[in-house]
Amino acid sequence: MLKQTQQQKLLQKLSPQQIQLMKLLQVPTVNLEERIKEELEENPALEYGEDEQHEDEFKDAPEEFEENGEEEFEPDGSENEYDNIDISEYVSDGDDDIADYKLRNDNYPEQDENKTIPVKVETSFHEHLLEQLGMLELEERQSAIAEQIIGSIDDDGYLRREISAIVDDLSFSQNIDTDEDEIRILIKKIQEFDPAGVCCADLKECLLLQLHRKNQDDPGVITAISILGNYFDEFTKKHYEKIQKSLNLNDEDLKESISQIIRLNPKPGGNYSNMNKAESYVLPDFFIFNNSGKLELTLNSKNAPDLRISEGYREMLKEYDRGDKKDRRQKEAVLFIKQKIDAAKWFIDAIKQRQHTLLSTMEAIMNYQHDFFITGDETSMRPMILKDIADITSLDISTVSRVANSKYVQTEFGTFRLKFFFSESLSTDSGEEVSTREVKKILSDLIAGEHKRKPLSDENLTKMLQDKGYNIARRTVAKYREQLNIPVARLRKEL
Repeated sequence: MLKQTQQQKLLQKLSPQQIQLMKLLQVPTVNLEERIKEELEENPALEYGEDEQHEDEFKDAPEEFEENGEEEFEPDGSENEYDNIDISEYVSDGDDDIADYKLRNDNYPEQDENKTIPVKVETSFHEHLLEQLGMLELEERQSAIAEQIIGSIDDDGYLRREISAIVDDLSFSQNIDTDEDEIRILIKKIQEFDPAGVCCADLKECLLLQLHRKNQDDPGVITAISILGNYFDEFTKKHYEKIQKSLNLNDEDLKESISQIIRLNPKPGGNYSNMNKAESYVLPDFFIFNNSGKLELTLNSKNAPDLRISEGYREMLKEYDRGDKKDRRQKEAVLFIKQKIDAAKWFIDAIKQRQHTLLSTMEAIMNYQHDFFITGDETSMRPMILKDIADITSLDISTVSRVANSKYVQTEFGTFRLKFFFSESLSTDSGEEVSTREVKKILSDLIAGEHKRKPLSDENLTKMLQDKGYNIARRTVAKYREQLNIPVARLRKEL
């Protein structure tokens, strides 16, 4: 039996503008320009240039986008919506007064298009090997095999592929019939290339290859070769007593041999590896200056691009408004125009909201960690979690998280990811809450000042921290030590 009923539901939906803003918040400054170029290519109604409609800076920026009940510029797409278009919404009256809503920064001035920008030319690691390959007198077939071997070498300089797999690759991809013996002969030739230690299967072979290129009349080199060749596992685990006893070495001989080994390069291709440009350097999103004890926050000017509605699209709407009765084709045309203009306004407003969110979040962090930005002392940092900043800025925790995970701030003490300033709290004997980053800094200082012949164990470190008034367990000390990438006491031992 069919029947009609009424049902009330509470649903949460994200508008296109909210989704766009969340995505823009995650984009770091170094990639923002590329994102804007993509939008300019997709939307002809958006173009570079200062828009007179946007007010100065961010004083009238909307509230947190997740709390907005209604969204502006949300057309339903129907033709009736465009029967009476308000031209004034898109075209300003009077002269085009340019409003300066951007935050300028002289550290990144606009580039003069007429200037010739020098381009850095680098030789990659594999290109460096191929150049040396060209100096060998090889047959065409051997050169093709050697090129396949070089192409199989990892960026750090190791050949980790099985020789049988290289044989199969040559057979299937280049129709070259070869065997493992021929591959090994060519590998030996490539191992003579620079940098020393290239094209080896593992660390042991790599280090031994570098030692064999050193002066073989040096007793320290000979002993180092014997240590790596016969006692590699003991050496990596720093079981020096066993090595001394087996090779009948005194402390000075062992120290000299180890000195030869630690000067070797464990990653011979590391200096040539090409890194992603976005990862090879950090472009700060914020700058904090200490002006006679007063902190000044500045947003990177690349976060405030000159964007406006295309003048050509404004003129199209003017012509439509001045015309007489509109037919269906004209309405379809203006429907397309207004949709593009709405999308452009959405994007411009999202960029402004992004600037407002970045500034408010960074300002809250700066005020919360004021002592650190004044002194640069990590021990002065206060415990701070995402909720603390969310409460101050009235933003959602997820919004603060998006900002903190992908943005950097440049200070006089260095450039830091915003996530660096967040840490949990730890109680002292007096009941005071301190930042875990403060504890990690003290732990790092204790290990840095330890006697390297007798490094401090986790138990000793725990006791020393407890003596300083920090209530901390040994397993917590071990966790913090691992987070600092510090090995256990036995592996920190030096001769």
